[in-house]
Amino acid sequence: MNNSKKIILDLCGGTGSWSKPYKDAGYDVRIITLPEYDVFMYEPPKNVYGILAAPTCTHFSLARTNAKTPRDLRGAMQLVKRCLEIIWAQQYELPSKNSKITTLKFWALENPRGFLRYFLGNPPLEMNPYEYGDPYKKVTHIWGNFNLPKKNEVKYHKTKFDARLLEDLPPLPEGFIYNKGCGLDKRQVRRSITPPGFAKAFFMANQ
Repeated sequence: MNNSKKIILDLCGGTGSWSKPYKDAGYDVRIITLPEYDVFMYEPPKNVYGILAAPTCTHFSLARTNAKTPRDLRGAMQLVKRCLEIIWAQQYELPSKNSKITTLKFWALENPRGFLRYFLGNPPLEMNPYEYGDPYKKVTHIWGNFNLPKKNEVKYHKTKFDARLLEDLPPLPEGFIYNKGCGLDKRQVRRSITPPGFAKAFFMANQ
């Protein structure tokens, strides 16, 4: 099977930064994200090769201490649950009667370190961007069934936020339209992008 026939779902994929290495390698990448696609309404094909999921982290975030609205973990978990339902649905029918593996090659669900770990348990991978070549810190948890990516650690700036730290963050993609109504400033949007070093390392370990 060539890569063009291997379907990768990027659920709540935003800019598509996590799945970009797969797209560049010729995989059939489908970014399921608002406003074009609603994960709650999406019905995926059956022959999916791999799934990446990055449900919204707003209500799970430990940094959410001065919000105007109360933390809604029950509501936030609905999106996580929908992502997991799509992942589960791909694995109910085994390749053969005696198969010891499912048809899904890999799946991974990420969120910054926060309240989600109390619902999903300890993740198999806790990572920082600087461990994979991008010089900034953002503790992120990855749950799923995947091969651990190889690290390529670099130094990061340990000082408080300054202009140099902003330079270290991933740039907004070409053509990206920043919407102030999303509730995030541009720095927060850039911090929400999957660091390219990690995306590449994950791809190299999971093909």
